[in-house]
Amino acid sequence: MSRTILVHKYGGTSVGSTERLHAVADRLAQCVADGHRLVVVVSAMGSTTDQLVQLAQSMRVTDVPEAFQSASSREYDQLVATGEIVSASLLAMAVHARGCSAVSLTGGQAGIKTEMMYSRAKILGVDLTRIHQELASHSVVIVTGFQGVNKRNDVTTIGRGGSDTSAVVLAAALNVAVCDIYTDVDGVYTSDPRSIRGVSKLPMVSYDDMLELASLGARVLHPRAVECAKINGIELHVRSSFSNESGTRVKEIGMEVQQPVTGVTVNEDEVLFALRGLPDIPGIAAQVFGALAAANISVDMIVQSTQDKGTNTITFTVSQSDTQSAKAIAVSISDSLKGVSVIEHTQIAKVSVVGVGMISRPGVAATVFDVLGKAGMNIHLISTSEIKISCAIDRDQGGAAAQLLHDAFQLDQL
Repeated sequence: MSRTILVHKYGGTSVGSTERLHAVADRLAQCVADGHRLVVVVSAMGSTTDQLVQLAQSMRVTDVPEAFQSASSREYDQLVATGEIVSASLLAMAVHARGCSAVSLTGGQAGIKTEMMYSRAKILGVDLTRIHQELASHSVVIVTGFQGVNKRNDVTTIGRGGSDTSAVVLAAALNVAVCDIYTDVDGVYTSDPRSIRGVSKLPMVSYDDMLELASLGARVLHPRAVECAKINGIELHVRSSFSNESGTRVKEIGMEVQQPVTGVTVNEDEVLFALRGLPDIPGIAAQVFGALAAANISVDMIVQSTQDKGTNTITFTVSQSDTQSAKAIAVSISDSLKGVSVIEHTQIAKVSVVGVGMISRPGVAATVFDVLGKAGMNIHLISTSEIKISCAIDRDQGGAAAQLLHDAFQLDQL
């Protein structure tokens, strides 16, 4: 009998206690009994990573994870990578207890190679030698997510939520068509079911929609994982680790999409900066965003507006984790240019509507602005693409705005 390879990923909530680890082990043992070979990627248990980060901060190394290339960044990665090792080892023990062979491997032992950067390293490739050896000996291979090694053989991590990416990369390397992502929800919904009423579970969603939803605040999948899946044509099956029900399949959808909007997200993890009084001359925007890029700071929403007397205002948002670094760069630019001031707005929320269907259906933007305007919600910043509309509003209005937009586009009826 041919033994197909399955790739599973289990998130922190799925392995958050010994009881849940045993439940996962039961599922894996059943897969083995059904004739499958397994490569399993695990996250750290529950809030373990957060606790490790707090430990690092208690040592007053508060420059990490912002100062990614400092000496302490290497040690930061060494520290936070231990959470996944605990999960993988315990799960391997639980699988052993069910009469199945299993082995836990760190990212490095599994052959995951990354670039030299710490804390946000990108995966460069995978050497599958060890994994194939373990599969050939009929072991369940349990790999620590979120990590790999660089060419110096140092442990590197690939960013929060990176276990999703680890799983997809392994699925691609193993030429597996479907990667099962097990989590604490039973699929992808039109909005966050924990805060929005009337959400609908999506039986399938396109890569493009999922990529936008993930990058805009939906916490079900990591954007890099979705991007990797799209590039390699891997179907993602997002499903609950607590049931056997089918979840949401993320894949290429060939048929024409019927509804204009697929989902609504809220992201409260951003900070807005505005540089006012910049000289209206070529090269200023390049100076601003070049400095941010050099510091490895990703910028989200960007607006440039012309003021009087030949000056501009450039407004942009960054992740909260990059606040101090971005502020230092903005202040440095302000100090170097006469008459430039820096405005910082920390209490914003970005509410977004997403859908590939809006490409062929006019009026989506008008509906968004009408709904927010009638609710008295002031829009600080607007960012659009062919399949998304994002508005930065006051943070305390984020949840209400999402509910209003979810209702306006009748997403409870999908």
